[in-house]
Amino acid sequence: MYYADYHVHTSFSSDCSEKMENQIKTAIKLGLKEIALTDHVDYDYPDTNFPFMINYDEYMKEFNKLKEKYKNKINIILGVEIGFQPHIVNQIENFLIKYPFDFVICSMHVCDKLDLYNGDFFKGKEQKNAYLRYFECVLNNVNNFLNYDVYGHIDYINRYGNYNNKILSYEDYKDIIDAILNAIIKSDKGIEINTSGYRYGLGHTNPQLPILKRYKELGGKIITIGSDSHRSQDVCAYFDKAYSILKEAGFSEITVFKNRKPSFIKI
Repeated sequence: MYYADYHVHTSFSSDCSEKMENQIKTAIKLGLKEIALTDHVDYDYPDTNFPFMINYDEYMKEFNKLKEKYKNKINIILGVEIGFQPHIVNQIENFLIKYPFDFVICSMHVCDKLDLYNGDFFKGKEQKNAYLRYFECVLNNVNNFLNYDVYGHIDYINRYGNYNNKILSYEDYKDIIDAILNAIIKSDKGIEINTSGYRYGLGHTNPQLPILKRYKELGGKIITIGSDSHRSQDVCAYFDKAYSILKEAGFSEITVFKNRKPSFIKI
């Protein structure tokens, strides 16, 4: 039995059609103690077909209704996945103080104002240069933004880009990845282990095992497990692999959050 899934989307996210209640019911069937609903908020997202903005007045009505309805069966965590870009930091800060979030994921879906998903970011870039520029942007983010709890799918850049292979080796980028991990640890923040890499055919979690090992070696303690589910059948998908990888990396605990404060659960 798993304790919690800390990265779950609902139909309030522009790229998801699964009802909030379906995600919660699935988590209950799986025996989870907690589920963190972390819908997308991406200000100034370049693809107008995916605005990634939420009417939080409506969101909170649904969230509070379901939290009360299922309070004796599961703890429902109010989370959010912030799509970070440096020029929208004030909008993000103003947004985060308006609602009582328990948990905030900081992710980067747009780099240099160019979309990763549709491939704009990769145009005219060789693979190694594209990956390096992505990590440079992540490093800038964690050095200049602190209002988050875990950084999302740090090395998922290899999910995208029309290259011949999807290989991203820690050794090829170890200096900048180490700088990112050190900045996260110094700021008392954490990372997630995101299992969606298996669904996307990468054959690994994000981050990969070598990065997880390095995070532990550098003193990293805060780590959540998330499926990045956009469908109810993907809640807790590949968590067996994630737990095994965490143990191999040297972790004996996972992290959960309440009121933006971490606590630790033995695995």
